[in-house]
Amino acid sequence: MADGSRIQKTDIIGSYAAIGDSFTEGVGDPGPDGTYVGWADRFAVLLADQLPVLDGATNSDSPHGEFRYANLAVRGRLLDQIVEEQVPRAKKLAPDLVSFCAGGNDVIRPGTDPDDLAERFERAVAELTDAVGTVMVTTGFDTRGVPVLRHMRGKIATYNVHLRAIADRYHCPVLDLWSLRSIQDRRAWDNDRLHLSAEGHTRVALRAAQVLGLETPADPDQPWPPQAQRNTYEVRRDNIQWAREYLVPWIGRRLRGESSGDEVAAKRPDLLPL
Repeated sequence: MADGSRIQKTDIIGSYAAIGDSFTEGVGDPGPDGTYVGWADRFAVLLADQLPVLDGATNSDSPHGEFRYANLAVRGRLLDQIVEEQVPRAKKLAPDLVSFCAGGNDVIRPGTDPDDLAERFERAVAELTDAVGTVMVTTGFDTRGVPVLRHMRGKIATYNVHLRAIADRYHCPVLDLWSLRSIQDRRAWDNDRLHLSAEGHTRVALRAAQVLGLETPADPDQPWPPQAQRNTYEVRRDNIQWAREYLVPWIGRRLRGESSGDEVAAKRPDLLPL
């Protein structure tokens, strides 16, 4: 098993599986056909680009074989659902790399104990590290700029401290979203203010590549271009529209015990060529 805390640029990652919820599924980053792309898909492309290819050969002719990618993430999933549905599948696929992002939908719910949540997360990490090459642990966002989640910031920070400690114990690389300052910008977020935009997902993919020591085509923390300030009327109008289109339906689903992913299946359940 690779020691994930000391991945080198020369290490070959020929297969990758992503597990998680809407963030890893790619919600907020729709492709041309309507299917969500997201940071994990974009990260998979960066991984595939790093595979050595013989002169004049295609990727499939590489001595390391064709890069393969699976995305098991489903929007709305809680940690226990991810552990039950996705972790066994990831273990069976046994890729070189698994990204594990889970617990976000749990920690924002009232009454959730981040200490207990972290214990369950650690059990899953122990399972995965026994079966796959490397597990990359993903922390939660800094929600200071997310209106509906701002009051959860301390709870998310507590959970993140646990995730970093778990990563240390199991020698896992850490995709630290809290420290990625560029996604604090409003333009990094989708109109629903709960999921990243296409540019936000792109910056996370670039940071993930940096974590593994890969060369990246751009800096994920590069400054955003200047933007005109909005007046109070524009801000109030946007807030009212956002509440009507996104916040009210979101609260309604919570009250009815429904999830946005109730009828959704994983978009890439198998390790397939990219």
